[in-house]
Amino acid sequence: MDDRVGGESLADRIRAGAETHGSVWTVFDRPDGRVESTVAELVADAERVAGALQHAGIGVGDVVAVQLGSNRDGFVGQIAVALCGAVLLPIVQIYGPRELTFILRQSGAVGLIVPDRVRGRDHLATIARTTLPKSLRTLVVAGETVPDGALSLSELLGPDAKPFRTPRLDPDDRAMLVYTSGTTADPKGVQHSHRSLGAELRSPTMLVRAEYPVRQLAMFPSGHVAGLLGMCRVLVNGVPTVLQESWDPANAARLIDEFELTNGAGAPIQLAGLLDQQAAGTASLASMREFMTGAANVPPSLVERADRAGIPAYRSYGSSEHPTITAGDYRDSLHVRAYTDGRVLGDNEIRVVDELGEDLPEGTPGEIVSRGSELFLGYTDPALNLESFLPGGWFRTGDVGVVSDGLLTLTDRRKDIIIRGGENLSSKEIEDVLAAHPAVAEAAVVGAPDERLGERVAAYVVLLDGASLGLDEVRDHFATVGVARQKTPERLEVLSEFPRTPSGKIQKYVLRQRLR
Repeated sequence: MDDRVGGESLADRIRAGAETHGSVWTVFDRPDGRVESTVAELVADAERVAGALQHAGIGVGDVVAVQLGSNRDGFVGQIAVALCGAVLLPIVQIYGPRELTFILRQSGAVGLIVPDRVRGRDHLATIARTTLPKSLRTLVVAGETVPDGALSLSELLGPDAKPFRTPRLDPDDRAMLVYTSGTTADPKGVQHSHRSLGAELRSPTMLVRAEYPVRQLAMFPSGHVAGLLGMCRVLVNGVPTVLQESWDPANAARLIDEFELTNGAGAPIQLAGLLDQQAAGTASLASMREFMTGAANVPPSLVERADRAGIPAYRSYGSSEHPTITAGDYRDSLHVRAYTDGRVLGDNEIRVVDELGEDLPEGTPGEIVSRGSELFLGYTDPALNLESFLPGGWFRTGDVGVVSDGLLTLTDRRKDIIIRGGENLSSKEIEDVLAAHPAVAEAAVVGAPDERLGERVAAYVVLLDGASLGLDEVRDHFATVGVARQKTPERLEVLSEFPRTPSGKIQKYVLRQRLR
């Protein structure tokens, strides 16, 4: 018996997509070859895995973490979690034992789906170094090496499939939990409901253009909200898609030409990489009709460069908490696309407020607050919610911007994070790791401007008397701790003392000025 509620759950939307867009293709491009699947094939395989998860006791409301890449296994694993009514927790593959231990413990995950290897690296060794919570009772491994007590993903896809039962779900149930770095040292758990994800899937940026046949290159990696939404654009909205397991600009440009892809959405570094290939004469990119870029500071010069190359690029603004608040449009003027973050989309609302939460006049910079049906439910840590919302359900983004003539332009960022290649890195977490080095008395980390990545990690340290420290020693220290490589400082400066406010706080803006 099908007892779904209103057809508004993520599982409902995926099943409806399989019926409506079953023949739509997805190409998974990997270093060792390509795999092509239809939406119907992906969902059919996911139902087999979902049945096995249900047989293992996983059901509605249980949290299942998936740390698979942008490949077929990753799609099938994430779809399976959604189909059985569990809360999908996608995790980026760069996270190591430190981050995994925290996320799995705080989320209360009961299941974990991982690969045996990641880009040739033994990922099971990473899992062995991770302190798994007592709540975790099911481990599924994709690959040839499956440890004792774990389930093999390939065997779950075999002929002896367990029966799949359609779960009863409410639109306001939790559907997804994703962890994002912010002002706190530990990642923050962002909770979305079936309703908020459904609203995002109806966003103009997610819908299929009527003006031309859309074929997309999906560039945001699995583990991000944007990666999940790119997957849903295939499954729910029926957009033919090509994915790379790992980002390679030369190969991405070749794929665009080969499959005549029309749309791209990615970080500025990815757009710049494609333009570099075109400039080098290795690809034409002639089929590209538009490119939406965000997830990091977007220099106007990049959008202007894309325009000269014949690709109408435009900026967008959002976050894990509120995925797509504003966006430009490929039909906008170059000035609007290059110098603003576009118009408010759908039923989203924004205000620009002062430190007391009072509205500021149009054209005056202030903190951006937002609300709308795409907005998340709140953080897993209730204490974080207390300072994250204003009365009326307005979410404090922590970003500074200005609104003029209905267009939003970001001007600054209050969040103390570094955005490196589209990845949010917590300065405090990196500082805490640095401070644990035996030579370091105090540390401060800021983002160093970088033309390709947006920012790189720059570390300033004050050392203990008689101590010395070099960048190679810092790299070794971070590797030993086990954090993601992207968080390792790429620039190190030793100071005798930090610039400080009268109250003793380090003046990070002075450190940033030194870099500029």
